[in-house]
Amino acid sequence: MDAIITAQQWASASEGERGPTLLDVRYRPGGPPGLPQYEAGHLPGAVYVDLESALAAPAGPRGRHPLPDTGVFGAAMRRAGVRFDRPVVVYDDGLGWAAARAWWMLRWAGHPDVRVLDGGLAAWTASGGRPTREVSPVEEGDFVPAPGALPLLDADGAAELARRGLLLDARAGERYRGEVEPLDAVAGHIPGAVSAPTTDNVGADGCFLPAAELAARFAGLGASAGTEVGVYCGSGVSAAQEVLALAVAGIPASLYVGSWSEWSSDPARPVATGPLPG
Repeated sequence: MDAIITAQQWASASEGERGPTLLDVRYRPGGPPGLPQYEAGHLPGAVYVDLESALAAPAGPRGRHPLPDTGVFGAAMRRAGVRFDRPVVVYDDGLGWAAARAWWMLRWAGHPDVRVLDGGLAAWTASGGRPTREVSPVEEGDFVPAPGALPLLDADGAAELARRGLLLDARAGERYRGEVEPLDAVAGHIPGAVSAPTTDNVGADGCFLPAAELAARFAGLGASAGTEVGVYCGSGVSAAQEVLALAVAGIPASLYVGSWSEWSSDPARPVATGPLPG
């Protein structure tokens, strides 16, 4: 199953009365909820899902966007019309961070068919799509999470993977190097992690690079055949986009959801700085 769907493919898939369930997961880190943007215009048939309340638990010792309670997540997905026997397509209006978090959550929780709209809202409008303000009625879904379908890392697992495999840091390079830290108390990276910003996974149009180019990129970072790969970021959102990019390249990867916001909250955990893994 492909992890992404193009705007052209979506146009075909959405025809008829029983197309995929479509979720709008617009989100800006530190910004207002995406609901007003959704209400101002969205893809026809899309249902808005709030990342902060449906795809994450409140911030705390486990990070800024820890995993939500599975009951809360499942109820939110059922309200959005998600069913086991119906494909799901998710989109946002950025680099695919929030959409990828929804993709990862649903796949981790056992949904068999979830894809991200490549390039999001911008790619769809560029292909001729016209947003609507109409909100369609939603038929209650039947999705019940069954966690564990995708690999998950905790802090100890991330530290171990950095030693035995490849742990990618999906944040901007200056945050990895410890030059700036706008969100968390400590600057730097997990010792042994390799810098791999999410911005390098997409082209100027916001769409993912071709699979072969992504595979070459990750190979250059150390993802050789048989290497176990994991990803973290600031709070487990943008890292999901990197896990998605790795999936497009044919490389399975684990997600450290707590990410740097959890790691850096414990003063006992080591911190590396500078351009090298350390």
